[in-house]
Amino acid sequence: MSAALEDLYQQLIIDHSRRPRNFRALEAPDRRLEGFNPLCGDQVTVYVKLEGDRIREAAFQGSGCAISTASASLMTESVRGKSLEEVERLFQAFHALVTGKGAGREVELGKLAAFEGVASYPARVKCATLPWHALRAALAGSGQSVTTE
Repeated sequence: MSAALEDLYQQLIIDHSRRPRNFRALEAPDRRLEGFNPLCGDQVTVYVKLEGDRIREAAFQGSGCAISTASASLMTESVRGKSLEEVERLFQAFHALVTGKGAGREVELGKLAAFEGVASYPARVKCATLPWHALRAALAGSGQSVTTE
């Protein structure tokens, strides 16, 4: 990755951590689930409104490090309007990207590609994936809080 692109990605993550999008509780969500990262102290609650098998609206609340907050913010933007199947493919691609276990390029990641550098910092992978695991569990209807440990 070029230095200019890396700098742009860092700016995107900083922007979403300082001014997270969709940072609110949704009234009467179809799904709601909490997630915790005891290692870093990140806490997130993900809210989802469905329309058939599509995500009509997604939001989150919580507190955490810049990576966790930016990931939740970009996630809520990325999943809006997608089918549950598309969200699962996006989750798999994002997870492959941040863990360094594959390029994750089989699915267009858009702005989520900004998290590519997380793979170089294994302790931060849990920060980046926490909101995604919470979303995935919420969509599965588990009702159980998720944890990274």
